Amino acid sequence: MTDKENQEEIIPLDDSDLTLIETYSRGPFTKEIRSVEKDIRELSRRIDLVKGVRESDTGLAPMSQWDFDGDKNNLGSQEPLNVATCEKILPADEKPRYIISISHVAKFVVGIGKGAAPSDITEGMRVGVDRRRYAIQLPLPPRIDPIVTTMQVEEKPDVTYADVGGCSEQIEKLREIIEMPLLHPEKFEGLGIDPPKGVLLYGPPGTGKTLLARAVANRTESVFIRVIGSELVQKYIGEGARMVREIFQMARSKKSCIIFFDEVDAFGGARFGDADSAEHEVQRTMLELITQLDGFDSRGNVKVLMATNRPDTLDPALMRPGRLDRKIEFSVPDLEGRVSVFKIHTRVMSVERGVRFDLLARLCPNATGADIRSVCTEAAIIAIRARRKATTESDFLDAINKVIKGYAKFSATPSYMQYN
Repeated sequence: MTDKENQEEIIPLDDSDLTLIETYSRGPFTKEIRSVEKDIRELSRRIDLVKGVRESDTGLAPMSQWDFDGDKNNLGSQEPLNVATCEKILPADEKPRYIISISHVAKFVVGIGKGAAPSDITEGMRVGVDRRRYAIQLPLPPRIDPIVTTMQVEEKPDVTYADVGGCSEQIEKLREIIEMPLLHPEKFEGLGIDPPKGVLLYGPPGTGKTLLARAVANRTESVFIRVIGSELVQKYIGEGARMVREIFQMARSKKSCIIFFDEVDAFGGARFGDADSAEHEVQRTMLELITQLDGFDSRGNVKVLMATNRPDTLDPALMRPGRLDRKIEFSVPDLEGRVSVFKIHTRVMSVERGVRFDLLARLCPNATGADIRSVCTEAAIIAIRARRKATTESDFLDAINKVIKGYAKFSATPSYMQYN
């Protein structure tokens, strides 16, 4: 049987059929049909009213389907649970036993309920226990402060090494310290050494410290957690230290993670004997960070980066090797670095051909990457003001006169270079 034989035969409508359809659609039957439909809707509304159905957002079932006794039984069978911490798993031949601690109550040796599996319970985990025998009923996720979870967490930043200009030497140093232990840990194990735990990035503002940290996280496909130093300075005693612990706890739950403490001098300053209570709280936060740097596994997939503009103000206990093993300086880019920064920022701009970036870079001595980016933005604004579709070299020259020379008194680069 062919495909043509399988197809149904289409019978075309003749003139009489079309006339009959037009008569029914315009005749008196239309009014009768609409009247019957209206009566049906009214009867349906009255039936729903009698049954107890209302048009609401709650989605309640009809009263005839309500089962109060069954709901009470379900609520009675689901007892509330207490939150405890599994401190230790005791060795057992048949049924495993656990040592749990309930806050403000006591410690107990308990078993496990029917709804939980022994393979799901680990030491240090938060668990839910019943109120009669304190048996473990279900594992709970770790408790992390919402403030910590709302910090800037990027699963994979979109910045690459090609977006960082004027930092070729710093890129190579950071790759061998952070990238190689994450991608090739067997090289360090074969030599019998531990990779560095922490790295300090220091230099004037706008030289690419944060940008390079995000580029490393992109290359290693690591989660990037950026913590501003001022976020850890809290009002109440112990809050900043607790946030530091939870940041590292959240980082260990990831496959690989890079924690970036920006402006670390906000809480990592040198300690003094005549400090007040507020200063003591800042010092507690720094001491907790030091403890975490000493505690976590050096071969783990948690790497710590810190950035500051004033390394001379940091505490010596934080700077010692073993906590911050490497210190990488980000200085003002040289001529070749400034040319590469100009090309990076104009890569997506509409620029006329023949722009001499070497000349523009020579006219910007002691300029940081942020200054050059501001020059490119100002040049584009000048082109928009002149109603041009492309930025010319004269626009860049005017922008240099305004940004580099006109705003020189606002530059903080000389003051931040005093520690050299």
